[in-house]
Amino acid sequence: MKYQQDLLVTRKELLNKNNFLLELQSSTPIGDIFPGQFVNILVEHIPDRLLRRPISIHNVDFTTNTITVIVQKIGKATNKLSAIREGDKLNVVFPLGNYFPMKEKQPLLVGGGVGTAPLYYLAKTYYDKGTKPTMLIGAKTKEQLFLIDRYKQIADVHISTEDGSVGERGLVTQNSIMNQSFSAIITCGPTPMMKAISMEAEQRQIPCYVSLENRMACGIGACLCCVTDTKSDGNVCVCVEGPVFNAKDLKW
Repeated sequence: MKYQQDLLVTRKELLNKNNFLLELQSSTPIGDIFPGQFVNILVEHIPDRLLRRPISIHNVDFTTNTITVIVQKIGKATNKLSAIREGDKLNVVFPLGNYFPMKEKQPLLVGGGVGTAPLYYLAKTYYDKGTKPTMLIGAKTKEQLFLIDRYKQIADVHISTEDGSVGERGLVTQNSIMNQSFSAIITCGPTPMMKAISMEAEQRQIPCYVSLENRMACGIGACLCCVTDTKSDGNVCVCVEGPVFNAKDLKW
């Protein structure tokens, strides 16, 4: 079930110069929300931005009816959203989209940049079910990383930075953890990274699930901003049929 509600901003935290965390609380039970789904946030008073901003869900707390998101400042709407304060309210549509697989025995979760954000809720879901997943996080520099200690509480974390400032130097595909065996790879981040990861998975003949970051403005498949081409169904709307896809079904 989808909801449209005014959610209370109960916490705001600056993670680095480009990313900030918002904790949003509902006054009523929030229903089922699964890892990989996203919310659409209304950012008002931007003349050339009529539609909502899609933001992946970082975490959910059903005891307090809160949804946590991590926002990257990349445009007018997200920069305006960065001025929000604790105690303010945001009009939010949630939950939207499909979700990550949650029954893999030995999953490798690979996140790049802000694409690491939705993998926390997934890792926590595996951890709560008795599986401590392996997580590989990639960034250009250590300044782009966030909440690493929090991820380490629920996952076996490995890091790649392009400048070698933290973890191994290089791209995530070059990290030594990629030499180990996994039942599946689940990834979210920049498209070139996900393409490279999916090629690695294909060579090893293991499933690879990707969370696409296409512009998902309406969240209901009406505006057609987020269309992607698939092998079996042709063009589909990522906001409805995704954002999570089996990589082998995509026409990269």
